[in-house]
Amino acid sequence: MTDGKLGTLDEQGRKVLFTEARTSNTWADTPVTDEELTSIWELAKWAPTSANTQPLRVLYVRPGEGRDRLLKHMADGNKPKTESAPAVAVLAVDTQFHEHIPAVFPIKPEMKDVFESNEEMRLSGGHFNAALQAGYFILAIRAHGLAAGPMTGFDKEGVDAEFFPGGRYKSTLVINIGHPGENPWFDRLPRLAHDDVVSWA
Repeated sequence: MTDGKLGTLDEQGRKVLFTEARTSNTWADTPVTDEELTSIWELAKWAPTSANTQPLRVLYVRPGEGRDRLLKHMADGNKPKTESAPAVAVLAVDTQFHEHIPAVFPIKPEMKDVFESNEEMRLSGGHFNAALQAGYFILAIRAHGLAAGPMTGFDKEGVDAEFFPGGRYKSTLVINIGHPGENPWFDRLPRLAHDDVVSWA
């Protein structure tokens, strides 16, 4: 970005992130490095949240003992692909995200006290903004030349007890990460037509 002018993604960039990106259901043995996983978050973190609150937390789970602990909480249809993925991210919302407000929103640090005194607003805002960040996270995976397999089919209470026993973090999404394997895609599902979604005032 120079001289106040924003750049644009070329057609290939739009394909990678949107028009040709797919949810993978099988995974190749190609490793995903720690550096790639770190870089995914370092990219995703820059996208906006309300008052810069950033309530999303990320737990990466590699194959092994941690993966075995995760698998027992996945829905049966999601277990095989979660077991075979090179990396898995468990996304969670920090229900006490407001503690960081003086650092991340220093122009109005008193917002910490506002959220502290209003649990309903804090939880509502936290879940909304964590959902936004989950979408950014998926796009960041794709931007690294990797496929994402997001899933809500898991026992959230079980995952929380297993990995977040303190109760502060609440799991929202599990995402398999890697390179597509054999026959990875389901048939492309239709999108709503423009006139079904967009109106003008």
